[in-house]
Amino acid sequence: MTPLFGPLTVTNSGYCSRSDNHAEVVMSTEIFPNNQLYQFGYCAIFAKAISPIDLLTRVAGGPVQPTLVSRTQAEIIVALGEDISEDDLPELDIDELHSVGLLQDDGPLLRAGTHGDWSFVIEPEGPYLANDEVLKTVSHDTTALSVRQSDSGSSWISYAENGEILSSFDPLFPGNDYGKQPQVLEQLTGHLEAISHGERYDSFPNALRKIQKELHCTVPQEADAGPLQAIRIAGGY
Repeated sequence: MTPLFGPLTVTNSGYCSRSDNHAEVVMSTEIFPNNQLYQFGYCAIFAKAISPIDLLTRVAGGPVQPTLVSRTQAEIIVALGEDISEDDLPELDIDELHSVGLLQDDGPLLRAGTHGDWSFVIEPEGPYLANDEVLKTVSHDTTALSVRQSDSGSSWISYAENGEILSSFDPLFPGNDYGKQPQVLEQLTGHLEAISHGERYDSFPNALRKIQKELHCTVPQEADAGPLQAIRIAGGY
């Protein structure tokens, strides 16, 4: 039987391509974040030269009490909330989870880690982190990159410096950039060329791969699996 999709390859320039004319929107698992780890979508913010706790403090808009939680543990906490028991998470202190507000079910659960010179924070589905004001706050006195993708495959990339969003666009329509100075990100990364050299359905992974490479904020997906600093923002939705 002839396969519906041809093999996915990466060219010497780092662009994705397929040998057929049919494809579905798939985020490469070589990139973090991706929709294999977060099948219902996500939003992630990467910030340069600040710690994960500082990043969470900026995102939350005030002091935080983070506790270490793995991705799998976070999924269980979100699913069970206040109904969680010690049998569900025997390796964690349930009383501590209660005391730091991690079991509240009226706000996003965020996890933050670090890799190289950048810290990152991730939210499943992503409605809280996707707010432009959050990105602006995170980027004060530094640079920040926001990446989001929905469960339907729609995506968005934003780049900010010192409290201003310079680039903000849908990779499928890179010419429609709503940032204040789109040329800055292009000069830093050459992401428009990466998009134009690949297939349209690979616009998001090609753009993200190129941007992360040039900004040196590529994070292996393994960095997200283990315990990371986690908080819950009450009333965040």
